[in-house]
Amino acid sequence: MSIEVKNITKRFGNFLAIDHVSLKIPDCELVALLGPSGSGKTTLLRIIAGLEDFEPGHDSDILFKDKSVVGNRIAERRIGFVFQHYALFRHQTVFENIAFGLRVRRGPGRLSRAQIKDRVMELIHLVQLDNMQKRYPDQLSGGQRQRVALARALAIEPKFLLLDEPFGALDARVRQNLRRWLRRLHDEIKLTSIFVTHDQEEALELADRVIVMNKGRIEQEGSANDVFHRPKNAFVMDFLGSVNLFHGRVVAGRTVFEESPEGKTTEFFVRPHEIELLPDNPDGNGFPATIRRVQLAGSIAKIELTDHGNKEIFVEMSHEKYSLYHFDVNARVFVVPKKTVIFAEDYSI
Repeated sequence: MSIEVKNITKRFGNFLAIDHVSLKIPDCELVALLGPSGSGKTTLLRIIAGLEDFEPGHDSDILFKDKSVVGNRIAERRIGFVFQHYALFRHQTVFENIAFGLRVRRGPGRLSRAQIKDRVMELIHLVQLDNMQKRYPDQLSGGQRQRVALARALAIEPKFLLLDEPFGALDARVRQNLRRWLRRLHDEIKLTSIFVTHDQEEALELADRVIVMNKGRIEQEGSANDVFHRPKNAFVMDFLGSVNLFHGRVVAGRTVFEESPEGKTTEFFVRPHEIELLPDNPDGNGFPATIRRVQLAGSIAKIELTDHGNKEIFVEMSHEKYSLYHFDVNARVFVVPKKTVIFAEDYSI
């Protein structure tokens, strides 16, 4: 089922949390709301869920499958909501936590005790917690608790799944494993889902589409490949991974990393992996810098340098490439940016 947000604005006192935001989320898509703290992503998620109101406007609306849900109660929206800190009932077992939403349901959709048991055991198997139905939350790991929270959200057969920083309370290894598991689960159940995160790697790895937010507005939306490799502005490029900012000018289509005689400069953005280090400068395309630190742990070699003005420069390369030159700390090398990006707007990192 699709979701459409039309011209939504939200203020908390004098703080503008959401600034005339509109977006469409197609059926069965897994979308990431990505942005720094205070960008409005969680507020937008809560508005979609019906947990927050928004300022009325003549064209402001929230639509589920082209039907307005403004004024609908939270229960009527049939939203499955997963919080960062699980929000499990500590005094109830895994089974009872998952069954909670089914037991309190009223009306014609209420299930029998046998139906509830079948539904809960089906979900326990789905989230890979077989034989743990009698355990209590404090007997589970963080990743297992989050899977219980997810099963509880799915128990009511929601129209949508909303997740607010679902892996934020977990350590790095568990977080990585759980998001891969969530991606596989989403591909299996095909439920329209939105998750909030400030983790760029998480959004780029997990989502079908990434919506980058800043100061209550959408800066860019698109596939992970689009927003990373074709950022629309400097904010998006800076936020989605490490980036170097250089100043220089363009002369006859060639980048020169020095000021013009008139003192005018252009800002060039360069990813660390788009920089080459050479022991000399035969083509005159590089500029000198000094290596200050080399980090070889991990899958790539990370090198920190400073130029003549003591500006920090960050470079990433494969271990195989690093071993060809084996640059030492304090060595003088030449920095050659291979791909530079220029934005028209004035922005400073």
